[in-house]
Amino acid sequence: MNKLSVFLLLAAVTLSAQDFGFGFDDEETSGSAFNISIGGEVSASMAGYLDDFSEGAEYTALGDIFTGKLNFSAKTSIAEGIINLKLQTKDFPVNIDEAYLRAYFGSVEVAAGLRKLTWGKADSFGPLDIINPLDTSQIYTEMADNNSLMSVKIARPLVHTSFRFGQFSKIEGVFVPNFEPYYIATEGRWAPAQMKEMDEMLALAEAMGVNVSELKQPDTTTIDYAQAGLRFTTTIGSSDIGAQYYYGRLPQPAFGGISYTLGDLSEDPIKVEAQVNFLYNPYHQIGFDYAQVLFGFNLRAELAANITEDLKGDDGSVYNPSIAWSLGFDRDVVWGVNLNLQVNESIRLMHDKLGSGDMMSAMTGGYDIEGGSELTSTRLTATVSKKFLRDELELRTAAVWGIEDSDCLIMPALIWTKDDLRIAFSGGFFAGDSDGQLGQYKDNNFLKIALVYTF
Repeated sequence: MNKLSVFLLLAAVTLSAQDFGFGFDDEETSGSAFNISIGGEVSASMAGYLDDFSEGAEYTALGDIFTGKLNFSAKTSIAEGIINLKLQTKDFPVNIDEAYLRAYFGSVEVAAGLRKLTWGKADSFGPLDIINPLDTSQIYTEMADNNSLMSVKIARPLVHTSFRFGQFSKIEGVFVPNFEPYYIATEGRWAPAQMKEMDEMLALAEAMGVNVSELKQPDTTTIDYAQAGLRFTTTIGSSDIGAQYYYGRLPQPAFGGISYTLGDLSEDPIKVEAQVNFLYNPYHQIGFDYAQVLFGFNLRAELAANITEDLKGDDGSVYNPSIAWSLGFDRDVVWGVNLNLQVNESIRLMHDKLGSGDMMSAMTGGYDIEGGSELTSTRLTATVSKKFLRDELELRTAAVWGIEDSDCLIMPALIWTKDDLRIAFSGGFFAGDSDGQLGQYKDNNFLKIALVYTF
């Protein structure tokens, strides 16, 4: 019997046990009811890429059709244990998505374990939502037919404490004992252009007789990579406001240079070993957010100062300090059409101090991880949706526009929802400058169909 069969058997036993109940509320107990809840999701989806279709059936792959989730919760009046599992058909079939214990001490709540947290008020990818890294290889296919992007967040081991006071105020603290960066594909269709440029550079180096031995990542599991933050939120009148401080590591890698080692000098030709080093820069973030319903508009705003160690702006292995902000709203505009609009922008400080962004300069020195990029990076995201047939059928189109890069992503979707069943037809179409963050994926235009049952 394989591991998946064993797991499903255990799940079936648990479900059967739940039918008999687990309430311990008689006089012999402490008086706390013990409740177990089980839920989850079963999904069958296929995504196909248009460039594969054009090559013929022998080049077309639709991916792993089945995925699923199982969510378990056991709760009393003083504590709650949560385990959320992800099911799939490749690699190990059962993976832990979240697993943590939460305890209640009056106005104080303490949680510890593997968890995903959301800070800030932006709908998606706000500058203050920084605790969990992202799986960048899944972002666009998930955006096509999902409102929530929690599935692309990578859960982290952490301790989270919150203290509520007054009617609407809360202070939160979080401690993350180690660090994990964004998951960035190093090969395949979702590998970013910089990864492909580095591969070309390394191939050229090997053609010149330099043996590239490894891409060296630092050990980020030590306490030296621990992170921590504080957040305060409250309501004043009709406005929700928040402020936070966070110390951590930037989740995107920086280039730490190439180390060269000479081989045996008696050999002809002499061999040269090269090692490419990656870094993850520490930084401080100070941020503020605001939300309010004003004249029928649901407004949301965030502002953050990201302070790195490159205070002069001339260290190519460290990202420059920056200011990041987002501003968005949603509102029903006319005939039941809903508009959700959000602008995100990052402004680099000391931009005039950047070095060379030519990848070949990485071989000789002087390479700057931000060299050649614009002063600002601005992205506009707009979603227009309309529901029909007693809100069961939704027609939705989302567009993402990279202003400086002159590129975009269009994602139309038709979604039918009936009780706990959901069927979605969607797609993603990239256009614009092939050097842009979105335009680089012009060969990744895709169509997707998904059938999801939630229980």
